[in-house]
Amino acid sequence: MLLDPLLPEVAFVGRSNVGKSTLLNALAGRRIAKISGTPGKTRALNVFLIEESHYFLDLPGYGYARVGKVQRAAFRGLVKHTLRRDQLRGVVWLLDIRHPLSADDQSMQDTLAEEEKTRVLAALTKGDKLSSGKRSTRERELREELGLPEDQVVVTSAKTGAGIADLKEAIAGLISGATQ
Repeated sequence: MLLDPLLPEVAFVGRSNVGKSTLLNALAGRRIAKISGTPGKTRALNVFLIEESHYFLDLPGYGYARVGKVQRAAFRGLVKHTLRRDQLRGVVWLLDIRHPLSADDQSMQDTLAEEEKTRVLAALTKGDKLSSGKRSTRERELREELGLPEDQVVVTSAKTGAGIADLKEAIAGLISGATQ
């Protein structure tokens, strides 16, 4: 798929029900992504033009149990294709801060690691659901497990707005090429 005009792209990926649509809306400052109470509703790559300067690529959520083998294979193909796009500047990988990495998360980590040129930001969602102390502990644990430096992990809460400005700044770094 060729987007016109050619602009930098940032892909968003995460498990079903991780809060991807809600976070996209918080980052855009308006409703761009449809929020559903039912996980696994996004089945295609959705593209959003942001501030006439870049695109957000919203990939379908992974790990939804009711998806068959054919759909899982199609999803893997879509992810790999997206990670190889010429205009892609990085990936925002959403993880629910409350939960340990699942087998699907670990599979995604392997996929992201295969594409060495792809820069990754981990957005830990639903930070408002934990106490401050537990939130800090989980952030450190996940950062260590993911092997990412502190500046590539951002705790967010679309509900309270916490971390949204930090994530916007980190995404701007991806787009400008400032983040390693």
